[in-house]
Amino acid sequence: MKEQLIKAMQHNQLVDLVYISQDGKITKRRIKLIKIIGDKFQAFCFTKHARRTFITDNVLAVMPVLRKERVVI
Repeated sequence: MKEQLIKAMQHNQLVDLVYISQDGKITKRRIKLIKIIGDKFQAFCFTKHARRTFITDNVLAVMPVLRKERVVI
């Protein structure tokens, strides 16, 4: 999981996370990674519109956000 987060940060890519909070709630978050520090990482959470710290072990799934470009012909 950590490798996927590192790769997303290196490529400046948005990701969707499935995350279990400390109180046991499972949420889906769209984030942009800022930095990884040991077993935690900081990211801007578009769901909460704020900078958040996440625990890597609580990440259940990581999915890159694919952006499609529109071409005008």
